[in-house]
Amino acid sequence: MTIHWKEYNAASCYDELIAVEGPRPAAAALCRHLAALGDEELDERRDAVALAIRAMGITFTVYSEEEGSIDRAWPFDIIPRIIELHEWRRVEAGLIQRVRALNALIHDIYHQQRIVRDGVLPAELLSGSKNFRPECVGIDPPYQTWAHICGSDLVRDQDGTIYVLEDNLRVPSGVSYMLENREVMKRVLPEMFENYSILPIDSYPSQLYTTLAALSPRPIKYPEVVVLTPGIYNSAYFEHAYLAQQMGAELVEGGDLFVDRDDCVYMRTIHGPERVDVIYRRIDDLFLDPEAFNPDSTLGVPGLLRAWRAGNVALANAPGAGVADDKVVYAYIPEAIRYYLGEEPILPNVPTYRCLYPDECGYVLDHLAELVVKPANESGGYGMLIGPQASAAELARFRQLIAEDPRNYIAQPLLNLSSVPTLVDHCTAPRHVDLRPFILSGRDYHVTMGGLTRVALREGSTVVNSSQGGGSKDTWVVDLEDSQE
Repeated sequence: MTIHWKEYNAASCYDELIAVEGPRPAAAALCRHLAALGDEELDERRDAVALAIRAMGITFTVYSEEEGSIDRAWPFDIIPRIIELHEWRRVEAGLIQRVRALNALIHDIYHQQRIVRDGVLPAELLSGSKNFRPECVGIDPPYQTWAHICGSDLVRDQDGTIYVLEDNLRVPSGVSYMLENREVMKRVLPEMFENYSILPIDSYPSQLYTTLAALSPRPIKYPEVVVLTPGIYNSAYFEHAYLAQQMGAELVEGGDLFVDRDDCVYMRTIHGPERVDVIYRRIDDLFLDPEAFNPDSTLGVPGLLRAWRAGNVALANAPGAGVADDKVVYAYIPEAIRYYLGEEPILPNVPTYRCLYPDECGYVLDHLAELVVKPANESGGYGMLIGPQASAAELARFRQLIAEDPRNYIAQPLLNLSSVPTLVDHCTAPRHVDLRPFILSGRDYHVTMGGLTRVALREGSTVVNSSQGGGSKDTWVVDLEDSQE
């Protein structure tokens, strides 16, 4: 199992740690250190990872028709992804630019819709949007910010270019795993944190609390901030509980809150009702308020939208933010950046064909076996077609789906995603990765120093979602000037 980097081969794609001539500058010290570890030491480190994950209770939930919901230990690989600080600064600037445009777009959509009137965004995108909420028209959230927490997925292609693959604006998840990955690494490879200048990420919970508290409708020093969860059976419940604990906020379910006659939200406590100022909601729009949305929902709070509209409580992310989460709307974000900010996008989109347009749709249908096709509002890697890996029956089915509802689909080339060395059995092998940084928006902007690196643990796979066999790695943003060799 001793690592021999000369035998490692990732020549078919861009590798984040190992170039053709050897380890990249930022990874050189790590690669030397790992190569110096013997079989027994590497086994001990891997065992320490498994023990730490069990002791820390880091789990995720998988749903299956056969077995229902299953809690599984978080899959984690000890070889980190490394990004140099100078490169990260550009990514950081691009993410802030993008979220500024996203918030401007959402606010415009629920107000004047100038971008539609000026012909930049087709009107049919809104009329066909599953996440456009007419109930939110005319609402003015603080700072005109709708997506307070954004998780944008980034990928790197074979030529080294970093692209934005998609934006997650409804209830983006994964930040707790990013934070816990770092804690696991500090236990397993503590010596590396002495020699590298690895930028910290542990300020995220305090930055999140500050972002949320700044939304409070009451000008008080310590507003009441709560995390609203669907409950213990939700796949991201670990994260809900973790973030509430880290922020010192209350973790509540819908039944713990009520809206009184004054259109304010209150939390039931043993000391009586306490007013709530800010709700970090981890419940989808349609289940938030049975008065405004799904009347059968038992997860939400009756009257919550009424209280929000009255300005008596802040909701993060705001209902309706998912209108820009649509993968077809994603294709227009570069134009939105130019339209609202008057700037060229720093981070490009993956080249995208919009089946909404007959000429682009025709190309997609003619080249279906070469493309990745995604429906507008699915997530987690579900509902998509990977053309080069699809059967004739799957291709025929998607050809029919696209023809029946072209507005619902986009297509992209199958990128040769970058890889990171990963321990597989008793050797290292390249495995494809993406990256989900998290951007906080409100009075100020904060971007996590790195993000959640997700890795496709199956050989040749580009599906990184944990529910479909993916795992994760710690992400190190490294300042080489401050690192010691």
